[in-house]
Amino acid sequence: MTTTAHAVNRAAPAVPRFHPLRDSATMLRRNLKHMLRYPSMTVTLVGMPIIFLLLFVYVFGGTLGAGLGGLSGGRAQYVNYVAPAIIVMTVTATVQGTAISMAMDLTEGIIARFRTMHIARASVLTGHVIGSVLQAVFSLTVVIGVALLVGFRPAAGPGAWLATAGFLLAVTFALVWLAVALGQVSKSVETASNILMPLILLPFLGSGFVPTDSMPAGLRWFAEYQPFTSIIETLRGLLMDKPIGNNAWIALGWCAVVTLGSYLWSKKLFNREDAR
Repeated sequence: MTTTAHAVNRAAPAVPRFHPLRDSATMLRRNLKHMLRYPSMTVTLVGMPIIFLLLFVYVFGGTLGAGLGGLSGGRAQYVNYVAPAIIVMTVTATVQGTAISMAMDLTEGIIARFRTMHIARASVLTGHVIGSVLQAVFSLTVVIGVALLVGFRPAAGPGAWLATAGFLLAVTFALVWLAVALGQVSKSVETASNILMPLILLPFLGSGFVPTDSMPAGLRWFAEYQPFTSIIETLRGLLMDKPIGNNAWIALGWCAVVTLGSYLWSKKLFNREDAR
C-alpha cells in the first residue's frame, strides 16, 4: 500500500505556485514598455500642466501677483505662489492617464486574458499602480524643471526637499489607486478620460491660484475645506519654508482615506469581474 501511495504521489501533477513579486514585476515591465512605445500620452499629460504654468505666469502673473496680500506683487512673486498648485495638477493629470490605461485594458480584453493565466491576480493592479507612480515621478521632474526655468525659486533645504518628495509620493499613490478604481467603473476609454476631470478642476477651487480669503463666503468655505487646499498649502509650506500648521496632517489624512478606500474599491471591482 505504501508503494502504491508513493506511485500516486509521483503521478500527480505539481500544482503551479503563484509568484506575486515576479508577476508584479512582469506587469510593471509591460506597462513601462507600453508608455515607451506610445509616448504621446505621456507628452500630453506633461504638456497640460506646463501650458497652465506658462499661461498663469506670463499672461496673468503680473496682475495676480500684484493682488496677492502680503507680497510686493509682480510676476516673480506669483510664480512662487502658483508653482505648488501646478505641481499638484501634474499628479492629477498623470492619474488621468492611469484611468485611461486601465479602461483600455478592460475594453480591449487583455484583462480577461490575464485572468486565464496562472499569475497572481493582484499583480495586474500592482503593475498599473507602480507604473503610474513612476510616470508621475518623471512628469513631476519635468514640470519642476520648467518651473525653475521660468523663475520658481523655492527656499527649501535638503530635508524639506526629501519631505516634499515623500509627500508627493503619498499624494500620487492615493490618486493613482483612485484612478485605477475609476478606470474599472468606466464603460469606455472616453468615459475614463473625463471621469477624473474634477480632480483637475479642484485646485482652481482652492488656494492653488489665489488665496481663499479673496473668494465669496460660500465658495471660500468650500475652498478651505476641500482636500486639495491642504495638499497645496502643505507643498507650498515645504517648498517655500513657511509654516504649515495642521495642513500636513489633514492632507496626509486625506491621502490615507483615499488610498485605503480606493484600494478596497479597486480590489472589489477586480474580483467582481473575475467572478463573472
